[in-house]
Amino acid sequence: MAAKAQRYFADRGQEKLKKTSDEGKRRRKGADGGAEGRGRAARLDATSVGYFRRVGDRLREEFADDEERALFVENVLTEVKGKAGLVAMDMTGSLAFQQLLSLADPAQVGNMLAELGGEKGSEFKLISCDRCGGHVIESALRQMARWTESEAGGCGMLEAQVLCLCQGVRENIVDFIKDPHGSHVLRTLIHVLSGCSVQEQSDPRPAKKQKKQEPELTDFDAPTSFWWELKYLSDSLMENVNASTVLQTLLAICHRKRPILGKKLNKGIMGYLTSLSSAPGVSPLLVFLKDKTCSRLIQTVLKFSHKALLRDIYKNHLKNQMMPLALHCFANYPIQTLIAASVNYKVCDELADGLEAILAAGHMGVIVQLVESCVQREERQAKVMKCLLQAFHCCEPTTRHLSCLPVFLSLLTYEVYYNSETAEGDTALQRPLSICYHGSCLVQALACFKDRSLLMNSLHSLRPAELLSLATHQMGSHALQALITLSSDKGKGKILRKLEGLYTQLACSRYGSRLLEAVWSSASISQRQGIAEQLVPNESQLRSDQFARHVWAKFGLTHFQKRRGAWMELQTGESKKRKMFSDILE
Repeated sequence: MAAKAQRYFADRGQEKLKKTSDEGKRRRKGADGGAEGRGRAARLDATSVGYFRRVGDRLREEFADDEERALFVENVLTEVKGKAGLVAMDMTGSLAFQQLLSLADPAQVGNMLAELGGEKGSEFKLISCDRCGGHVIESALRQMARWTESEAGGCGMLEAQVLCLCQGVRENIVDFIKDPHGSHVLRTLIHVLSGCSVQEQSDPRPAKKQKKQEPELTDFDAPTSFWWELKYLSDSLMENVNASTVLQTLLAICHRKRPILGKKLNKGIMGYLTSLSSAPGVSPLLVFLKDKTCSRLIQTVLKFSHKALLRDIYKNHLKNQMMPLALHCFANYPIQTLIAASVNYKVCDELADGLEAILAAGHMGVIVQLVESCVQREERQAKVMKCLLQAFHCCEPTTRHLSCLPVFLSLLTYEVYYNSETAEGDTALQRPLSICYHGSCLVQALACFKDRSLLMNSLHSLRPAELLSLATHQMGSHALQALITLSSDKGKGKILRKLEGLYTQLACSRYGSRLLEAVWSSASISQRQGIAEQLVPNESQLRSDQFARHVWAKFGLTHFQKRRGAWMELQTGESKKRKMFSDILE
């Protein structure tokens, strides 16, 4: 049956592709130079589209064995031969082509690339800058991850075609940079030349409403020739520093794979940007930081720069300018990166007294990053905490200190949070907790400070309903977890006593159960025993709940009920292991 299907695809494919071959060549020629064909997408006829749709469907099915799959791929690639460009630039053909290349051996991929590139790679630009063809080129490039020295003979054609593509890219670097599809091919090429492979989607068609994530990279041993090509390509890109997105990819990859080249690129980019003319007495870097596109490039440079370059950038260009930049809608993002990358410099001192203005501007990331940078700088923690209290209007009178945790979690000033313009000393009205993402991050960073007394006093002033709300909130649970797990055994015990009576509700909550498991992992034996004693009476409720049943199993509550001695023995062993690893880490 499989053999019949393969013959069917081969016979029907040959017949249908012959009909479109001459038309496809004419269109490709017109798209390259003729006014009539310029901008017109190459298309397969309806019968050929149906053929490639069936090919795609078959490739998504299971094959009986590797031999059958290899035979099928070889048959279809034979039909594609001579019309590869036309198939690549058709939407349906492109999807099937990408799947074929991921299953083909490196030699077959190299042969297909040779046809797509044409004589001396002259067609690579046309295919790469096509909305469908670009994906095919990217898929072919990713197959270099299968290159090995032991199989260099079989991969020789593929390696040669990648080098041919590199030459074509360097000769038309501006066109590749400016084209939205060509720039993606260029970025994939950078990954491949450096020996990094971006994991290919199982389905080439992008899923709707899919959350954008950082690409997953895997390293492979690239041919030596690729390292030289990466250098040559870097030199070409340095002549076009306005290529922001491509340069960001290059900097990130070089930081991962070629740090010496990355260091040279960072220095070169900053040297170019700071050498351009600007208003007298104003650093050109200040202008670029306020540009939407350039600010992203500078942010990447700051992220991967060495300390000496960061010191030079701050001293010669950004000193006494941190507040205006932190308040700017685009510049505040590079400033966050600079704060994170340069904890030993005085960049934070310029911002500490202006936290209220930054809060009013809504640039919460700057505030969070500033606090996080002080975690390892104990001498600055007291000043930053005082500045935070002042910014949130919780410093005076001292009775407002008890409200610091709710206002930090909400990132609202005292008057706004409590909707109060009352005179000093008046008691603020109670209101439900309001928790936001950056507020949770701020509290988690403050929980790492040496002196947490203000936060803990504020936490202890919360009512049980507010504690439950905080513990079962998606973001609030992370903040409470940090406050509990980073406390001493005595402080932890005090908080756990406040949570007594709430354990069952926590266990039955999606986020509360995760918090309870984290608390359990850091709790002492006596504290675990106290938690278990409150959970066990509600066995039926816990075992029937989708979240709590995992808590029941993980805490070993069945053993606690029936074999408490064995349970205590097990918990003692775990406690000793935890303490041993803690001592090693310290």
